[in-house]
Amino acid sequence: MFRGEFQHSLDTKGRVIVPSKFRESLGDEFIMTKGLDNSLFLYSADEWANFEDKLKELPLANKDARAFVRFFMAGASECAIDKQGRTLIPQSLRDYADLKKDIVLIGVLSRVEIWDKERWLEYSTDDNLNADALAEKMAEIGLGL
Repeated sequence: MFRGEFQHSLDTKGRVIVPSKFRESLGDEFIMTKGLDNSLFLYSADEWANFEDKLKELPLANKDARAFVRFFMAGASECAIDKQGRTLIPQSLRDYADLKKDIVLIGVLSRVEIWDKERWLEYSTDDNLNADALAEKMAEIGLGL
């Protein structure tokens, strides 16, 4: 289970330190892929296998389902953590998420998300994470506090 927010910087080679709280749950090797909202998603090998199983169940005849599978699978990259606790973010994924120097890693239950710091600050200060607005939306879908 991933939770928390950590700020780090990319080094000149595109590596980032993975917070120690995330390393154990991610494992030595994990999957990094394109995420939603121009973020990146990191999954442990077990969680990625569960996600792939769900993708396999999507109807191949459905155009949107095919696009969804392509989006996540085409960007997927097997990653590892080095002895200094860093992982390399592939250039294609850095470009997709428009990662500059400062980034934020956040724990979101079964995955870790990586955001460019400026984009995260914009996202988190909009109504996206406004407690009152979220409470109303949660009530609409039947999820009470």
